[in-house]
Amino acid sequence: MNRRSLYRRARTPLSLMATASVAAALFATSVGPANASKGAAPQHTKPTVVLVHGAFADSTSWNGVISKLKHEGYPVVAPANPLRGLSSDSAYLKQFLATIHGPVVLAGHSYGGSVISNAANGADNVKALVYVAAFLPEKGESATDLSGKFPGSTLGAALRPVPFTQPDGKKDTDLYIDSSKFHHQFAADVPKSTTDLMAVTQRPVTNSALAEGAAEPAWKTLPSWDLVATQDLNIPPKVQTFMAERAKAHVVKVRASHAVSVSHPNDVANIIETAAQSVR
Repeated sequence: MNRRSLYRRARTPLSLMATASVAAALFATSVGPANASKGAAPQHTKPTVVLVHGAFADSTSWNGVISKLKHEGYPVVAPANPLRGLSSDSAYLKQFLATIHGPVVLAGHSYGGSVISNAANGADNVKALVYVAAFLPEKGESATDLSGKFPGSTLGAALRPVPFTQPDGKKDTDLYIDSSKFHHQFAADVPKSTTDLMAVTQRPVTNSALAEGAAEPAWKTLPSWDLVATQDLNIPPKVQTFMAERAKAHVVKVRASHAVSVSHPNDVANIIETAAQSVR
């Protein structure tokens, strides 16, 4: 047998031994921490933040808020609000909430406040409510009722109605903000280049949705936070303050238009984080 054959024969078991040693080391590395973690306390997970937009907007109105919350490690979802009717919108959101595992902080803007008040009632995973320039209706109250409770809203004169027929044959009206009035009425503290786009892509709300009375509100049983926009021309600040105080909500006031989630996303994210930190 020549020297090269002897070398190959000697090298084979040595190689197998080395390979086995490496595999054992890798196995120990992968298994060790898993075994160790069994004895460690489970890491606290942050609640999921669900953001519900209101009328004349869509889910992108939360973009700045979403960026900050995700940077802080919060799971965030911003479903589309149908804006077809308060009871049906609330039922849709309640079914959506049932698909989320773990605790939820539920936030609503404008008419979205009415929707979250209804939807969170009986939704066991919702632990806190956040209202952002929003309606906090009592049972039987509508957005239309509340917006006119105190003077200051100029929304009515800015609306452009579009009549339509529901699939069941009932007549209704979609309400838009006239594009020429959108910037001043809805988002005066947002750059006009942005509000020009918002006006084009705005989602209409039905007249019947704004006129429908609310169900028993969840703010009576859940801790609530409320951001009052003091320059709001849709929901007068006095109305916002009245509703927040009635609900015994934790109140933060921001000098902002109705579109506060667009113009002051950090302030909105901060109040949501405060609510989230109360969830245990």
